[in-house]
Amino acid sequence: MWQNIKTWYRRYENHISSLSLIGGFVFDALYLKRVDLFIENFWVVVHLLMAATGIIFLNLYESGRFKSKVPGRAHFWFTILLQFAFGGLLSTFLVFYFRSATLAVSWPFFLALAALFASNELLKKHYARLTFQTIVFFVSLYLFAIFIIPVLVHRIGDDIFILSGLASLVLIFLFLWFIQTLTPDHFKKSRSMLILSVLSILIIVNALYFLNIIPPIPLSLKDAGVYHTINRVNGEYHAVGEPEPWFSFFKQYEIFHQTPDSSIYIYSAVFSPANFNTDIIHEWQHKENNQWVTKAVVPLSIVGGRDSGFRTYSTLSDLEEGLWRVNVKTLNGLGIGRVSFEVVNASTTPAMTISIKK
Repeated sequence: MWQNIKTWYRRYENHISSLSLIGGFVFDALYLKRVDLFIENFWVVVHLLMAATGIIFLNLYESGRFKSKVPGRAHFWFTILLQFAFGGLLSTFLVFYFRSATLAVSWPFFLALAALFASNELLKKHYARLTFQTIVFFVSLYLFAIFIIPVLVHRIGDDIFILSGLASLVLIFLFLWFIQTLTPDHFKKSRSMLILSVLSILIIVNALYFLNIIPPIPLSLKDAGVYHTINRVNGEYHAVGEPEPWFSFFKQYEIFHQTPDSSIYIYSAVFSPANFNTDIIHEWQHKENNQWVTKAVVPLSIVGGRDSGFRTYSTLSDLEEGLWRVNVKTLNGLGIGRVSFEVVNASTTPAMTISIKK
């Protein structure tokens, strides 16, 4: 029976792995809702424990301290366990971080994360190597700490990010110490490369953060847009704007027809976890001589816990014609989202439609 299972798996391995990877990502995208919910974080912790278990037993097997009645069977199942755990973790992080990202700013981070996600499929043979296992496991610990610690302390900032890195560093070195205790001779062969790999990841992640490339998770932009007026009516926001054609999704800049007596409103709904109240800014910028020039910075406060995000807006009048963008950012400059539009002066009021923001 074992040989039949193994033969069947080897025959369809590429199809099974690819379908599992895609299916897991789709499942996470549909069912993972909020970074502050217990069940979502329990899901991550379970996968971290599965990955740790797979690494421990794979290294026990590689060092000869774990015996199997059928040669290769234990190694086969521990590799499957590790691949499943890392695939689940990385797809979860892709979903969570993507929701908090401004892709125009954070694309290098997502390129690296997507490459690591793809390596879970392409580099299965490296799962027997402790260095590769440690790299993926440490990245997973680090990505988890980056958003779970702000959720627990109810704020974000440079000091919280540094604390996340220190916590991840302590956990990975405790784990490596445990591996060394179990398999000292096997661990010794990889010790220098392990330390170098962990420190390199620490430096790279910190560089990405201080270059404002890592998304400001756990904050995320749920909705945003440019409007002619915004009024609050019985707890709802009535946003009056120009109707958008079906192909507007493909346009980089939405057209805003500015009449002499009109103002421009930028609406944003920013999600933050429960009990996570913070301040954000709307940074209004105009493109002049191929450079973005900041014209106004409007501070706004948000309150955490609302599924569809805390609703707020800023407004300016008499804008110059041309390309504009409003960056929705944290106080320390991390980009939550962006609204891009082109101001065109008009003598008559354009057709309008009302969007209800609940």
